[in-house]
Amino acid sequence: MTQQDTLFSKIIRREIPADIVYEDDMALAFKDINPQAPVHILVIPKKPIPRLADASPEDHSLMGHLLLTAKRVAQEAGLENGYRVVIV
Repeated sequence: MTQQDTLFSKIIRREIPADIVYEDDMALAFKDINPQAPVHILVIPKKPIPRLADASPEDHSLMGHLLLTAKRVAQEAGLENGYRVVIV
C-alpha cells in the first residue's frame, strides 16, 4: 500500500466518508468510527507522515500545529477541562 492508498489519504481526498469536525491547510480532524471514549477525534496531518518516527526536522511547525489543532478541537467539543492526546 502506497502513501496515496492509505485510509487517511483517502479520507483527506474525500474518497472515504468521514465526520469531519475541523480542517485547515495542514490538518484534518474527524470523529473515529470505532470510538474508544465518549469523544474520540483523530487529528491527522495532510502531509503524509506514516508515523512520528518518520517526521523530519522540516516538520517541526507541522507537529506543533497538530497539537494546537488538537487543543482547538477539544475546546470546540467541550473538553477544555481535560482530554488525552495519543501520538502514533
